Amino acid sequence: MKDHSQDAALPRFTKLEAFHPHRPDFVCKHEADVNPQISAEADDLFQKALMLDNHDLWPQQRSYPKVAALYEQAMKLGHWKAQFNLAGLYLQGVGVPQNIEKAIELTEDLMQKGVPAAWDNMGAYYMGGVGPLEQDATVAYAFWQKAADMGSMAAQTYIGAKLLAVSDQPPEAWANRNVGMKMLECAYAQEDGRAGYELGLEYATLGQADKTKKAAGLQYFQQAVKWGNAKAAITLFSNFEIGPSDSSNVVTEIDKSRAERYGVLGDALERNPDLRFPNLDKVLPLPPAKLPMWNGDKETLINAAKAVVPKPAAPSKPVVSSVPVHTGRAYLPEDWTLPDNPQTHVAAQYENTAAPRGGYWVARLMHPVTERHHAWNAAQVPLRYEEGVHFDRSRSGLRDEDGRIQFHYLGQPVEQPLPMAITEHPMVARGIGRYGDLPALPRLCKGHLTCPHTGIWSASVAQDHSSSFVFNQWHRQAYVTRGMNFPDPKTLHHVISSHEVTWHYLGQANEMRGDLEYVTLGVNETVPVQS
Repeated sequence: MKDHSQDAALPRFTKLEAFHPHRPDFVCKHEADVNPQISAEADDLFQKALMLDNHDLWPQQRSYPKVAALYEQAMKLGHWKAQFNLAGLYLQGVGVPQNIEKAIELTEDLMQKGVPAAWDNMGAYYMGGVGPLEQDATVAYAFWQKAADMGSMAAQTYIGAKLLAVSDQPPEAWANRNVGMKMLECAYAQEDGRAGYELGLEYATLGQADKTKKAAGLQYFQQAVKWGNAKAAITLFSNFEIGPSDSSNVVTEIDKSRAERYGVLGDALERNPDLRFPNLDKVLPLPPAKLPMWNGDKETLINAAKAVVPKPAAPSKPVVSSVPVHTGRAYLPEDWTLPDNPQTHVAAQYENTAAPRGGYWVARLMHPVTERHHAWNAAQVPLRYEEGVHFDRSRSGLRDEDGRIQFHYLGQPVEQPLPMAITEHPMVARGIGRYGDLPALPRLCKGHLTCPHTGIWSASVAQDHSSSFVFNQWHRQAYVTRGMNFPDPKTLHHVISSHEVTWHYLGQANEMRGDLEYVTLGVNETVPVQS
């Protein structure tokens, strides 16, 4: 790396070990184990920012200045993800004035806090020659190597895939499959969808000579779809559409019905990369399981595969406001208000003149004396006038002897600040989760036992378990059929035994009509309590 003695203390100029594609080994670390803890207050602000940056909205409909402001508030409370995203906004000039140096400084601060993703990001800055950083692939790979060793799943996936070549092809690929697979498996254990996709591709290739490898490739692709990887969904769409004719295919026969469903889910993931489908097996289980009947409605398919979240508590009965709803000139759009001070100072105008500036104006008696005068002033509401339009001269409720009126400029309306309380589950607001009719009575089952009832189950380990922070996630769900085994955490490379996992029944089974199963968003079921 080049010597920058005057700035040597800056993290961007950290002296790193050169990238070593033929390293003998790799020790897996998870970024969740080293990232700074996030408080509930900071995460509340962060979730509000994500809700405003909803992928269901067109970019021009998203309020990026508000997003940036919320990220900054969350960052000040120690939310590293908010700081990471804010750096991206400064880099692009979205919601804030473009300031590349600011983006780099925010990233460096996260590097000093030990955030692996920030080291990975610095590598991307060098590869792209961002701002004052000279484009340098050698330096970029050194940062990515450092990030992968720290636990960055993105860096582990990127470098891991580069090391799976049969022979060295620098600077794009190298032959170090042992380490490459370890990196990919480490990222896979952190639920990185792209790692699942890359492992699926690798096992599909190996499956040309070993059918068990082909079956493993299918499982990796399926899991990658659950974790939101669009490429995996499109790959399975193509596989089931074309059948086993392709040498890298992981299926044994053409299945147009499965292909159609993977196509729908793949399109949804391309539109919204934040989507996750933990309950994919509810609508699209792998063969030889039969597909449940589906009415062809894309949204039903997509929603049924999402995670189920609890409905928020019903809000208390709102207090009926005594303030009337204003219409006509007095109308103010919902969630908008007038500023404390007008954006521009405009002198008060007499009633027989026209508005010199568009906006809201309010009438006031120039010299109120009696209680009736003061009551009249207090009863006046702001009225909107376009520039050049004459003020209302009706003087309703006044006599000639009450004196003259002036209209005072109040300005243009502004959006009210966001309320602090989130009244909807943030995952539902972002379109990546859905509400369900959860059973009123709890039902639990240990992970080493067979499933006692078909439906969606959520998994968790004890809070004092060493992997609780990584494993206990809102989307840790699976659709399991009665009599089948619950998913084994070890298949996802978690260092957790099945008997350490408790599964919580959430209901939401597909509907049975005779011998046929139909995809639904849940049916009302009465489930007995098991002691």
